[in-house]
Amino acid sequence: MSKINWARVFLGGLLAGVIINVFEFVTNGVFLAAEWKAMMNALGRTEPPSGSGAVIFLIWGFLSGIAAIWLYAAARPRFGPGVKTAVLTGCAFWVLTTVLRTIDDAGVGLYPPRLLVILVLVCLLQSVVASVAGARVYKE
Repeated sequence: MSKINWARVFLGGLLAGVIINVFEFVTNGVFLAAEWKAMMNALGRTEPPSGSGAVIFLIWGFLSGIAAIWLYAAARPRFGPGVKTAVLTGCAFWVLTTVLRTIDDAGVGLYPPRLLVILVLVCLLQSVVASVAGARVYKE
């Protein structure tokens, strides 16, 4: 079994992170902006997240991309290089990050179910696209 090429994990992860951040901005900042605002108002939050909040979201996106490509790099020797493994690891990443978190969020009851369903579906697409793109950069 070969060693993980950490430089390529980082580079592929940055590309995956860009994709994740674009998906997140378009989904949450454009299409669902009104729903997020209504939900936050219902919780008594009348101001949008601060600039530091945006920075935290950006960092989260890049760290998520790096983690997704690390998962691809770990799975690649077992399942082989390529799109199939990237899709598989993108789905696994989605389950480990989005699905489990969303089950927890649903249990708390703060988020409207419609919003959670939309986010779960968008995150599936985003995880797979980001994983496939980042995997194209990864080489051992």
